[in-house]
Amino acid sequence: MHFKLDDSLGFWINVVAGKMKNELNRSISMYNITAEQWAVLSRLWEEQGVTQKDLAERTGKDQPNTGRILDKLERKGLVNRIPDTQDRRIVLVFLTDTGCELKEKLIPIVTDVLIRAQRGIDDKDITYLKQILEKLSRNI
Repeated sequence: MHFKLDDSLGFWINVVAGKMKNELNRSISMYNITAEQWAVLSRLWEEQGVTQKDLAERTGKDQPNTGRILDKLERKGLVNRIPDTQDRRIVLVFLTDTGCELKEKLIPIVTDVLIRAQRGIDDKDITYLKQILEKLSRNI
């Protein structure tokens, strides 16, 4: 059986993901934030008071990795972990004021990265690509 790497969808997804992650890291490095930290912050801007497990699921990361990201964000003063008042075994994650304030600084930078990456690609093609990637994710 013949296999050509350049014909592999997984190869190209990995190449693009790596390039986008590197560009995002470069673009937001002035705020001492990584792409992984950005993903967690972005989910917390959508909804605070969620568990580490919820954040892991919503960012596509495993719980131990999410825990390490939260450790770093907590040391930077961007998040707090607070025990749930109903069940002290559960810890909920909240943004600090500083974490909330980063939103206005980071979103324009991240938006610019996405605009540059999507240059020359029609909006309907971007929508279709997202649908295909979601299907691939569900299939795996």
